[in-house]
Amino acid sequence: MLIDTHAHLDFPELANDLSSVLERAGRSNVVQIITVGISLERSRAAMTLAQSYEGIYAAVGIHPHGARDLNESDCEILREFGQQKKVVAIGEIGLDYYRDRQPRHVQKKCMAQQIEIACELKLPAVFHVREAYSDFLEIVAGYRDSMNGGVMHCFSGDWQVAEKCLDMGFYLSIPGTVTFPKAQLQQEVARRAPLDRLLVETDAPFLAPVPYRGKVNEPSYVIHTAQKIADLRGCDGEEFCRQSSFNARKVFSLPEDKINGTPGNEQTGA
Repeated sequence: MLIDTHAHLDFPELANDLSSVLERAGRSNVVQIITVGISLERSRAAMTLAQSYEGIYAAVGIHPHGARDLNESDCEILREFGQQKKVVAIGEIGLDYYRDRQPRHVQKKCMAQQIEIACELKLPAVFHVREAYSDFLEIVAGYRDSMNGGVMHCFSGDWQVAEKCLDMGFYLSIPGTVTFPKAQLQQEVARRAPLDRLLVETDAPFLAPVPYRGKVNEPSYVIHTAQKIADLRGCDGEEFCRQSSFNARKVFSLPEDKINGTPGNEQTGA
């Protein structure tokens, strides 16, 4: 059984046929999915999905592409979201110097403000970091003793960066790109990282693994990522699936329920 620790089920590529997406996930033994917000609006959508379907959980946050200096009203909305039923993390938050869509000082402040909310609510943080690891590690070091865990979403750093993130106590979440032939740095990380600190994700509808590369990604495809990592490590696929699911349940405090694609199984909240 597998847990997809990062998807965007509210995006139209998935939301327009969500019942079929969840049915395929269930058939592939994906038992839980964390759907992740990238703005206040999309965080609300993720939260509503989590509260409407068994086996779906939400992370809420503002992506670095939409970073801004959060006012008290913004922060209060995030605090309220973070306290709602089935919200298990603050994210995805972080720094993106690859796209650089927002000024870097704004990205850094927005991430820090959201880390503070995660610390206050005792929730783990889900981090999006691209070509910004030096600044990222410098900022999070100041919160190390206060944070309740962290996940490096779609981890793309090399082994030296991975070691620093692991030293911070963070989990490394590996996406479908690890199946790409040229993803040698990512494959090295997947091979060398401690088994009890690895997670798997799709980032659906993006980054579909081989053999679906270039197509719309969905949670059922996470099995291909898991099997690739197991092959890289020379371990049994079922063993890796069990451990990665245990890791996900630990960092996100997930119960042992399963996906049910029929809406109305959960009480809809705010």
